[in-house]
Amino acid sequence: MTHPPAESVADAASVPANSTSVVSDIRSFILHRPAIPTQVSVESDSWREDYTRRIAERTGVDVSVYSILNIHRIGIDAAVETVFDEVERWEGGSACWPDHLATIEQTPGEQDGFRVVFLGRSGAMRRLRRRLGPEFGTLFVATVSEARRVPDLRDTENARFFLWNCSGGYPIGVFSIFARSRIAERGETAPTQLFFAVGFNPYGSWTLGRIGGPFRSAWQFLHDRVTSNVLNRFKQLCEFADARPDGSPSS
Repeated sequence: MTHPPAESVADAASVPANSTSVVSDIRSFILHRPAIPTQVSVESDSWREDYTRRIAERTGVDVSVYSILNIHRIGIDAAVETVFDEVERWEGGSACWPDHLATIEQTPGEQDGFRVVFLGRSGAMRRLRRRLGPEFGTLFVATVSEARRVPDLRDTENARFFLWNCSGGYPIGVFSIFARSRIAERGETAPTQLFFAVGFNPYGSWTLGRIGGPFRSAWQFLHDRVTSNVLNRFKQLCEFADARPDGSPSS
């Protein structure tokens, strides 16, 4: 198994600028190479299942169902409580998300549900959605399946998470944001380890096998590059907030 060097120290003196346009999103989240690689690479199904067991046994995600379980991890020099508080406050307009490329909208009447709309801030897309309905341009809709805001009393790893079931055009079946304390035996040094885990479900097949080679490679590159930049930015945001006297976030 290849672990990313996710314990590197990010520049916590400042936080990245918020999303301002489609061009800035492409530059900051796709073209930019993140300082800290985050993707967790595994070399066999048995290693993958071993690595994800701590997540799976809490969230209830059966890793054997997904032929590809995409996992990114980053170490954050802040308490688990601080990091998860930032997760709960997180919204599309923050510095951590390409909000002009993929706009996050809260689901009405659902506290933690959301939808992601392609180019959702553009005037043209807004006009089309008014005419054709709010589902037009939606990449996926996420509905909370489970949320653990307070760790189990028996959980020595202090784990907290959100688990969403996803539907729509973007091929995700489940998505989880998962935070826990470091595990020294795994070489982790930062107090908090934050994971983004995605189970892919393209065309209802639970596998990427039905997607053509070049398209599949390009799509996976975009997903991994954006996810890694999001996590690097989120690390900076959390460490900046943790360093402030009042503990407040910068955006």
